[in-house]
Amino acid sequence: MRILFAGDVVGRPARAFLKEALPQIKESLNVDFVIVNGENAAGGSSITLATARDLFSCGVDVITTGDHIFKKKEAKEVLEKEDAIRPLNYGGKAFGRGWLIKEKGGKKIGVINLLGRVFMQPIDCPFKAVRDVLEEIKKETKAIIVDVHAEATSEKAAMGHFLTGKVSAVVGTHTHVPTADERILDDFTAYITDVGMTGSFDSILGREKHQIIERFLTNMPMRFNLAQNDIRMQAVVIEIEEATGRALSIERVERRKEAETGLVGGKL
Repeated sequence: MRILFAGDVVGRPARAFLKEALPQIKESLNVDFVIVNGENAAGGSSITLATARDLFSCGVDVITTGDHIFKKKEAKEVLEKEDAIRPLNYGGKAFGRGWLIKEKGGKKIGVINLLGRVFMQPIDCPFKAVRDVLEEIKKETKAIIVDVHAEATSEKAAMGHFLTGKVSAVVGTHTHVPTADERILDDFTAYITDVGMTGSFDSILGREKHQIIERFLTNMPMRFNLAQNDIRMQAVVIEIEEATGRALSIERVERRKEAETGLVGGKL
């Protein structure tokens, strides 16, 4: 099976681009499942029911999230009603769930969401949290994708090696900047430290440049508006052997909206 995992979706410009482009991308890449990180989908922070359904309507199957997920109260409804998950290591008392199994066309995948702790908020241990749910998920499917939403590359790499041979893929999110270290660990688990971002690249991490620069210059709090130009999707396509859960390949993909033609261009 082939799974497309797209990096952090930043606001309305990114959602609009996916609605326009994703059906064509899925067909051209022969994709069975689409997973996106949607923790920035609603105005650049958290998610609402309307923005989640925007993503599902264009062909997304599962939404993962991260440290911004609880910044909008509407996220509770999304996590309780839709195929959207929050980081597992928020613990059992947080609303929503930290993993799910998605079935489509006779195929099943397990998706787990984790949150890093290095340079981030205090939270339960992601290593112990994921270890405790793997056997339950494997009763349903051997194809398991883990989104590690974390700041430190070392923590993501440690998670990749910790889960080698236990899951099909460990995909990093959060920094909005893709890394060039995609590979198969121990001939089994696909890995990349960060898949990148879906949003404006005429920006600083999806926000208007001058506001971010002003914040650095003045240290004063201010609102960061979403940038609107040069919209791209950064993602990976992972091919998995369904019977064993072994990853056969992982490939970086980038697609962008060409301003002059409106067509979707692409490169690896």
